[in-house]
Amino acid sequence: MTEASGDRSEHRPYKRVMLKLSGEVLMGDTAFGVDVETINRLAGELIEVQNSGIELAIVIGGGNIFRGMSGTASGMDRASADYMGMLATVMNAIALQDAIESHGATVRVISALPIKEVAEPYIRRRAVRHLEKGRILIFAAGTGNPYFTTDTAASLRAMEIQADAVLKGTKVDGVYSADPAKNPDATKYETLTFTEALTKRLGVMDATAMSLCRDNQMPLVIFDVTKPGQMLRAVTGEAIGTLVQES
Repeated sequence: MTEASGDRSEHRPYKRVMLKLSGEVLMGDTAFGVDVETINRLAGELIEVQNSGIELAIVIGGGNIFRGMSGTASGMDRASADYMGMLATVMNAIALQDAIESHGATVRVISALPIKEVAEPYIRRRAVRHLEKGRILIFAAGTGNPYFTTDTAASLRAMEIQADAVLKGTKVDGVYSADPAKNPDATKYETLTFTEALTKRLGVMDATAMSLCRDNQMPLVIFDVTKPGQMLRAVTGEAIGTLVQES
């Protein structure tokens, strides 16, 4: 069942987008790490997006390798666990960079933690220049600070590079009123406001990330990145998934 709170009929042309990918997406059907077939498929789709003329930046998570919150739950210091999670995102960024380059595209990894041997440091003007030159950007290590998620990093970097929208690629085709895998009566939202998502605690993104998007009028699209072709449809403004924005 679908629930709508607005009209999505108008095409939204994006020139520059921020794509948030969870580390879990890279696992494919495996239980841990990076699935080569999955990352190569994603790399091909990312290049399709680039070839369509859209400037593309990516923030990638590290949950397929290590999750800071899981470490904290096991008794680790939160800051230490979060730094480990940031390093996991660097590993994923390097893997994705390699896959994209193997398809012949130009890509840069930019890390919020200084690891000059494998990634460029984050300098906003340099990042924007890379996009203007048609390079794919992968932002690694979150914001470089503990206690902040990669969702927040995606929102923050999107503001800094003046992206037109944040697109969050997940394993679900949008935002639902409940977990559709557990509740067959769950309804899918075609559109939401950030205030509605926060009030209803729908788990779209963490509260800090959503507040950043809301306060800076940054649209957010949630879509299923595991389905071939959905990424290009989402970045070209087609009405798929769930659109979250203030009315």
